[in-house]
Amino acid sequence: MANPNQERNPSTSSLPLISSTSRSSSSGTSGSTSTSSTMHRATGRIAASNRNNLNTGIYNEQVLTLLFRFLNWDPQTLCSTACTSRRHRAVAERILFYELCVSRAPRLVSAILATPVNALPHGIGGSAPRLPGGWPALAKILLYCCGCTPSLFFALSNPMPGHFTAVTRFSKTSGKSFLIRRCSGDVLYVSDPCEHASPHGEEHDLGVYRGVFGGFVRSRTRACLIGRNAELEVHIRCPYCGARVWSMTAAGLVPRSAATRLGSLEDGLEYFVCVNGHLHGSCWLTPLSSSNDDGNSEDDGSSDRQSDEIGTP
Repeated sequence: MANPNQERNPSTSSLPLISSTSRSSSSGTSGSTSTSSTMHRATGRIAASNRNNLNTGIYNEQVLTLLFRFLNWDPQTLCSTACTSRRHRAVAERILFYELCVSRAPRLVSAILATPVNALPHGIGGSAPRLPGGWPALAKILLYCCGCTPSLFFALSNPMPGHFTAVTRFSKTSGKSFLIRRCSGDVLYVSDPCEHASPHGEEHDLGVYRGVFGGFVRSRTRACLIGRNAELEVHIRCPYCGARVWSMTAAGLVPRSAATRLGSLEDGLEYFVCVNGHLHGSCWLTPLSSSNDDGNSEDDGSSDRQSDEIGTP
């Protein structure tokens, strides 16, 4: 029996085959286009995610933490990395400088945070507790001698530039020597003086020291400064955080024990404390006799459990 379609349109008898092939080709092209479109959308989502996520690749705080832990928290590399971009600086200020401080001076960090050493928050991806002045400032205190500039109570012919220190010991026992009796309950860590050769025209060697208070906002030292209406210095700023400072000499809060501890003349020292509790100062060092050395060694031995020795790798 004849096909009615062929009878009505005999010239189109081969069209079904062509149409079938065309549909197949069209279907293949459509599938390929659909797959390509899907891949394009997925790639776009990944790219958008990468653009929106600030912690990818080398910017990932976990990667950076592992990297600097491997480098033993090298301070100069950390500072250089923090200067490369805003993202690196944000991660460094929020986590890396804190981890550096804990690795270098766990007792000091524990004391100023009033937290046991084994309870200090740390680890990959952890968040650092807040600290007045910030963790970069504390890291700088631990590893950097700020040098010396002339001041009202400390004459100096030429300013002495700052520098990284090889090894520095910070002691809570030393800090007590810088507190008057009324403020003896405050927590203060002070470094041994960094010795500089006698500047031109000066008789004695120069000693530069630095330190940090724990809980300075609630300290008696701050209460005494405010109670005595001590004025903040106009031309001097904290070399570690940039905050304004009080002159402890001008405020009359320098005990005689500070000069004894430093091995300097009583009228040959001055130090400042900033509003964030950072201390820095200078003194003229006097040569110590062997008897003085013997007396200090006993005192130093008693403070071992309250001191940290910090050095650059």
